[in-house]
Amino acid sequence: MCKELEQVMQEKFEMSALGEMTFFLGLQVHQSKEGIFIPRTKYVGDILKRFQMGDSKHSGTPLAQNHGITPNGMGEHVDPSLCRAMIGSFMYITASRSDIMFPTCLLAHYQSNPKVSHLVAVKTIFRYLKGCPDTSLWYPKDDNFDLIAFSDSDHGGCKIDAKSTSAGCQFFGKSPSHVVLQTSKPV
Repeated sequence: MCKELEQVMQEKFEMSALGEMTFFLGLQVHQSKEGIFIPRTKYVGDILKRFQMGDSKHSGTPLAQNHGITPNGMGEHVDPSLCRAMIGSFMYITASRSDIMFPTCLLAHYQSNPKVSHLVAVKTIFRYLKGCPDTSLWYPKDDNFDLIAFSDSDHGGCKIDAKSTSAGCQFFGKSPSHVVLQTSKPV
């Protein structure tokens, strides 16, 4: 059936078959008899290198619980294009790295007018990723792929503007497929 599909696709579209997928949109993909493994190690290494964070010490957490990040921030202004590039590099992997979702979304609020304190927090996320670059996705071949979803809300949880924060995570079988964090105005 795969060969038939390939032939039909080649008749309808200009394409060529290159064999098993090993990269897709910058993601490594390893396929085996046991399932599909999507490591994030290469991407994490690439962004650490891109922003000269490869030699930094690692952090045990992406953001301190009492982080104190505010719109006013402490320190001088820093280059907004640098902060946007750094935060953008996190946004690409937040769907599979729920551990950096909250700090990434929080710091994205301040990327148009970042201060030194915001840049320090962004660099903390990089140092955290350096300490755990091997967090990956695994989709076993014989998994049941039932859709299971979880959600959580913290009404008025944002200390800056009293907005509600909510999060959700969906799984296909045992593997996460999508993670969402959002803030909204209180009702």
